[in-house]
Amino acid sequence: MSNKAPQAIWPDIPAPLMPYSPAVKAGGWVFVSGQLASDFKTGIAPEAKAANPNLADEQALQSRFVMETLKRTLANAGCDIARDVARIWQWFPSEAPTYEQFKAGDCWPELSISPYLDTRNDYIQEPRPASTAVGIRALPVRGARIEVDMIAIDDPNSVPQGFAAPAGVPMPLAGYSPALRRGDWVFLAGEVPTDWVGDYGEHRSMGAPSALAKAARVNPYVWYGSPIEAQTEYTLSKLAAIAEAAGSSLERAVKAEVYIGHPSDYAGMDRVWKRWFPNNPPARVVIPYMGLGTMGSRIEIAFTLLANDSKLQIERIETSDAPEPWSHEPQAVKVGNFLFLSQQMACDSRGVLADGMVRHPEFPWYGLPGQNQMRYMLKNVAAICEAGGTSLPNVVRRACFHDDGTWFADSIQEWAAHFPGIKPASTTMKVGGPLVVPGANALLDLIAYVPD
Repeated sequence: MSNKAPQAIWPDIPAPLMPYSPAVKAGGWVFVSGQLASDFKTGIAPEAKAANPNLADEQALQSRFVMETLKRTLANAGCDIARDVARIWQWFPSEAPTYEQFKAGDCWPELSISPYLDTRNDYIQEPRPASTAVGIRALPVRGARIEVDMIAIDDPNSVPQGFAAPAGVPMPLAGYSPALRRGDWVFLAGEVPTDWVGDYGEHRSMGAPSALAKAARVNPYVWYGSPIEAQTEYTLSKLAAIAEAAGSSLERAVKAEVYIGHPSDYAGMDRVWKRWFPNNPPARVVIPYMGLGTMGSRIEIAFTLLANDSKLQIERIETSDAPEPWSHEPQAVKVGNFLFLSQQMACDSRGVLADGMVRHPEFPWYGLPGQNQMRYMLKNVAAICEAGGTSLPNVVRRACFHDDGTWFADSIQEWAAHFPGIKPASTTMKVGGPLVVPGANALLDLIAYVPD
């Protein structure tokens, strides 16, 4: 696999308004920014709008525009969208659930994504990449129905190997691979605590169907049991079986992405996490207010793993120049030419917002919280990168989750100032509620390139 320095990819597509590269290629991987159906001049591109909404599906039109853009971007990077995508994220805006529903444990986004899936399957062949599709509150272009970002791998010496769910593990319905191997790497799709059947259509549950597996439920008629812990336990057990079938294991986990409903579910999830990863947990990002694709689910988990037969080494990175993690993950994990960072927010090692990160209540006109919080996070990121053998300008992928978007402009301006050269591939969205750290206005999920 190529170990060349990061290279910005600028295909013939509408130029973004924000300071990011459409894609960045580094170490043989291609990190593609979140793509929306926009011409970045008028909003949603004319060809992605229905002349007669009764005769065309808006989600399908936008999906085709996005897929065409992704296809051209990957081709410009030397990859084929049909075979080289290893990991894909799909973000769907929805006004549901409400904040109150999330608090009550309801993460159902009231969406159908079938038009998107039908379109995606025209472009990406089997074995399809490991996938995550979740509901979020809003995207940065008015009227956008979907944003898609992905990682592709340019490695002529390996072919994609897809793995079905093993015996005893329910197979997903959406046509993606529960696990996909490419060379040394195994990517696990986002799993939710479902059996993909549940009680739907049965008389005893009519009006309140649930797709939750029985093993992920607690008895509502006794005082005992924690829904989030039961769901986390069951989801991790499914992922462990899938990892084994794909020639890896959760002990070889490098990075975890955890999508939850309400921030109050974080502590219960983390208790289970400590039981599964008592000594060497992977890097981890936990994102709240995620609309999940099965009714009753409160958590979705995805992993990036090393194959059991890989010669690459997993190194956990620690530095005293950045706050210690306030929950059960390292600051970062280094493998080969990549550094996978854990979640970044403007907080200290207690999970409490750092000083000076919000406006003083007696001086409401003063201060730039978006700028201050981003500057604080990037100072810590720079220290972690240095400890991992790289530097801040070598960040290649960024996903940024904003609470309500109030401070987005200040935040992105500060971000861009730290990348005078190649701008990382980027995906940005609004989650629509307070983050796990009260007062934090943004959460960063980052990958950096580590030169030889």
